[in-house]
Amino acid sequence: MNSLLKEKLAILPDQPGCYLMKDRQGSIIYIGKAKVLKNRVRSYFTGSHDGKTQRLVGEIDDFEYIVTSSDIEALVLEINLIKKHSPKYNINLKDDKTYPFIKITNEKHPRLIITRQVKKDKGKYFGPYPNVYSANETKRLLDRIYPLRKCSTIPNKVCLYYHIGQCLAPCVNDVSDNENKVMVEGINRFLNGGYQEIKAELTQKMYIASEGMDFERAKEFRDQIAHIEATMEKQKMMMTDLVDRDVFGFTYNKGWMCVQVFFIRQGKLIERDVSLFPVYADPHEEFITFLGQFYLENHHFKPKEILLPDQIETNLVEQLLEVSVYQPKKGKKKELVELACKNARLALEDKFSLIERTEERTVKAIDNLGKKIGIATPYRIEAFDNSNIQGTNPVSAMVVFIDGKPEKREYRKYKIKSVQGPDDYASMREVVSRRYTRILKENLPLPDLIIIDGGKGHLTAAKDVIENELGLDLPIVGLVKDDKHKTSELIIGDPFHYVQLERNSQEFYLLQRIQDEVHRFAITFHRQLRGKNVFQSILDDIPGVGEKRKKMLLKHFGSVKKMKEATVEEIASAGVPKSAAELIVAKLNEE
Repeated sequence: MNSLLKEKLAILPDQPGCYLMKDRQGSIIYIGKAKVLKNRVRSYFTGSHDGKTQRLVGEIDDFEYIVTSSDIEALVLEINLIKKHSPKYNINLKDDKTYPFIKITNEKHPRLIITRQVKKDKGKYFGPYPNVYSANETKRLLDRIYPLRKCSTIPNKVCLYYHIGQCLAPCVNDVSDNENKVMVEGINRFLNGGYQEIKAELTQKMYIASEGMDFERAKEFRDQIAHIEATMEKQKMMMTDLVDRDVFGFTYNKGWMCVQVFFIRQGKLIERDVSLFPVYADPHEEFITFLGQFYLENHHFKPKEILLPDQIETNLVEQLLEVSVYQPKKGKKKELVELACKNARLALEDKFSLIERTEERTVKAIDNLGKKIGIATPYRIEAFDNSNIQGTNPVSAMVVFIDGKPEKREYRKYKIKSVQGPDDYASMREVVSRRYTRILKENLPLPDLIIIDGGKGHLTAAKDVIENELGLDLPIVGLVKDDKHKTSELIIGDPFHYVQLERNSQEFYLLQRIQDEVHRFAITFHRQLRGKNVFQSILDDIPGVGEKRKKMLLKHFGSVKKMKEATVEEIASAGVPKSAAELIVAKLNEE
């Protein structure tokens, strides 16, 4: 622990608030809340922790805190700060979708639609439906039974829906308000649990049509009944009061938490949601933070009731979400909470082996790699590789691995600008200089380790730029491949020496993945550039074919190979005069 941290820990206030942990780059890596800031923040630097918390603490270089007047203020502030900064160690709920509703519009001739936005427009909303397929199937069924209009704007002639019996065609027919009212009331009854009554009515109509020898009409009623049974009767009735409620269960172990949510709508369990994430603070407080993000940040529909397990402060949740929160002690509701907790427990057990395997390949691998080469854990690794053929179309590429996993959004491609001929060392100097000059200029995060795909010459060129030209002190290693183009040795130090890694170790496999990825990225870019340049150079000397037509042909055919297979007529059809097309075919055949 550095001296700055010790001084800050000594003067922490004895009040509620939020704390923001930072790494040595000044980036916020974790945000938490506390009833007593002094106790919570100090707890990270005292006592023993699980592996995940140890990694977090190992990265903390500084922290800030914000004092609040109450626990609820600290909770709301924490949720807002997490949303703003997206720290890598916090709960990150990727699923920001909103669930669909079925809506009856408030119009003279109402429509039945699927929507994800609830507005104050006097329309009738039913849902939400976490299962989107279920919502679409339900609407499709209702369209067959209740032929409301389908067009958003009324046309001047009938459409296909009228011909298949799913619209009364108010565009050409006089559909009364009473007819619309009857259909809306039927949909309302259906979606509020009255589908059994609708099914009975349709069954009676089917028998009447059958007795009247109207078998086509009877078949329509039979199909509608089958759709009701397929869509609405798949789900078991869970409650008899038809109240919309969400049931939460959670469990935690080995620094991980699993939360299961049962969505109960109109008495039926229609869907569940599973979230699995690491925890670094008190699990019960982390669970409350999860609830805040689940409803406030990700805009999940808030039901009439929320059921929670014991040991959770219901008052805090009620203030935050403004809904009724219960902790049932017996009966069906208690069984549902216990079932959610049981499912969470089983899901966490199922995931542990996969989590541990992933960590072994990523986080633990970078930790072991850092120890092997004598540096701090390299959470951010940047790797470089060159690609050219006898000096033509020279390019370089950089890939980024964060926490042992590729971060493809941060990959970069470079066209070599200052090097003439096949000079790999000079190309490496140029690209490393361009990369880290820009990082210094724009104050971007520096890597914890730089990997150069190449031998001593490549590594010397990169080290000279980093240390002598830019004055940076960054660990740099070189990766050498053997005769079979496989990762062989790791070069490091001054003077250079080889570091031997066990061939079956995860850190060695990680280096292999990095080397393969940067090579793949570089050679793909080189092939794209070479193909484009070769294509354009073939056509350079043909009269009537300028830059515009070259680009047009490249876009139309996609490759030189396809152009070589084309006839004069096919090339002319791309927008080239026939005389020029004949010259192009002759030139390609000559090549």
